[in-house]
Amino acid sequence: MKNFRDKVAAVTGAASGIGRALALELASRGCHLALSDVNDDGLAETVRMAQAAAPVKVTAQKLDVADRAAVHAWAEQVVADHGRVNLIFNNAGVAHGSTIEAATYEDFEWIMGINFWGVVHGTKAFLPHLRASGEGHVINVSSVFGIIGVPTQGTYNATKFAVRGFTEALRQELDIQRGPVSATSVHPGGIKTNIANAARFDRSAESITGQSQEKSKKEFEKMFRTTPDQAAQVILKAVEKNSRRVLIGPDAYFIDAMQRLLPSGYQRIVAGMTRRKPKDRG
Repeated sequence: MKNFRDKVAAVTGAASGIGRALALELASRGCHLALSDVNDDGLAETVRMAQAAAPVKVTAQKLDVADRAAVHAWAEQVVADHGRVNLIFNNAGVAHGSTIEAATYEDFEWIMGINFWGVVHGTKAFLPHLRASGEGHVINVSSVFGIIGVPTQGTYNATKFAVRGFTEALRQELDIQRGPVSATSVHPGGIKTNIANAARFDRSAESITGQSQEKSKKEFEKMFRTTPDQAAQVILKAVEKNSRRVLIGPDAYFIDAMQRLLPSGYQRIVAGMTRRKPKDRG
């Protein structure tokens, strides 16, 4: 896919962050949009901004990507509304901070439902329609935490490693089939979005970091170096180049290099950096 003009893109998690930035960048390139999110107000604002950016058709649907039937129904509706669909950006995601010991099965089910099953639902619901379009692409958002494991991020790691493996297997199958569809796995580093503030945190994480939840969120946000707009541009360039995997941000490149050089040894470095410090009193 060398350009996006007159294509139709479906984007999950479009109410804010990378999802909104993708919608606006795609609209500026003449791409029609089918947007979804659980946040009605944020989604409506993205629609307004996209329509103001360019004369493209924009449809929207409140959607929980963990709901398989709802995602499949949305895919059918997108084709009914737009006549076809060329791209699916499985971008919706949530975060969770907890030790694995303290994380409940419900915590795992919640985050897997959105971060992993949401990607599976979106991929399987849209793939037949992408084939039918004659030119399609699946873009699944993993994370740098799909490259390395991090203390207190075990539930999140599990979802993002799963997305990576799922997408890499999918890309190979599509290559073998030599059909009109391809796939890309996206690995953002720290992006200036609201994901940290919206994350679920368990107090068990304090036993590892020695920091309060609020302090941990602030420290986490300090690592956010890349804007959503920059991330969107990198992702679309990767689609144009038919890249198998794309890293976003200097921190992502550093983490990837560290894992390559120290496939298991990186764990001692990360553990040392995370190790419990004197409890924050501020």
